[in-house]
Amino acid sequence: MAVSNTQSTDESRDAVGPGGAGTPDRFTGSVLVVEDDPTVSEVVAGYLDRAGFAVRRAADGPAALRAAEEQRPDLVILDLMLPGMDGLEVCRRLRAREHGAEPRGGRGGTPPLPPVPVIMLTARGDEDARILGLEVGADDYVTKPFSPRELVLRVQSVLRRAVPARSAAGPRLTAAGLSLDPAARRVTKDGQELALTLREFDLLAYFLRHPGQVCDRERLMREVWGWDFGDLSTVTVHVRRLRGKIEDDAASPRLVQTVWGAGYRFDAHPAPAAPATAPRTELGHA
Repeated sequence: MAVSNTQSTDESRDAVGPGGAGTPDRFTGSVLVVEDDPTVSEVVAGYLDRAGFAVRRAADGPAALRAAEEQRPDLVILDLMLPGMDGLEVCRRLRAREHGAEPRGGRGGTPPLPPVPVIMLTARGDEDARILGLEVGADDYVTKPFSPRELVLRVQSVLRRAVPARSAAGPRLTAAGLSLDPAARRVTKDGQELALTLREFDLLAYFLRHPGQVCDRERLMREVWGWDFGDLSTVTVHVRRLRGKIEDDAASPRLVQTVWGAGYRFDAHPAPAAPATAPRTELGHA
């Protein structure tokens, strides 16, 4: 069992449960817990239930995909190490469905869906697995062993960012062919809608609000993720994924520039791409 319970049930209920003094602005919704260890699944579901969430559980990948198809959750807690189909493949298929690349309910050609936030559960010290999880579209991760109370607080934080108050969302942000609507959480590039995950959207919004500024990874982690410390490769992976969706050529980015040794800078008025040069020919040869 990979759950660390450092507080009593009563203390945790006060901290994260309904009406708790520490959660005046708690966000509730539906959470799908995908975990093959029945003890871990039961403990996590119990804490989420006491915090006011509607919880469903799945013990493997196919069951998780069926549950998400039958009733779309507000958030998925996804264990990486599942029997048969692992968490990476489950996350990949969830994102493919949202993007319209995989038929839903036997129907092809369905429009894109808003992304469901995914928090992946990974083993402590398994950096490669965390990076792979972020690469396939996970928004966040929690390492085992973990405190159930910490996981509930992380769920509340992710959902709070996913559904910002319209009054605090701010005006539409535009630059370099991009248009971001904070209230609707929609992004278009040259009129075509982009399918961004929760963190990718927040990262792009931050760049658009701070054009021309050099932002180091610590600052981005603090302002976008809300973390004062953490694995900075999380930021690196999300920048790479974002470039793949907003740049004309992700290998030669013009919008999100790397400032070596300092961080990243968003260029709202990028210079035109250099024209491709024709291959040189040598004279005097047949």
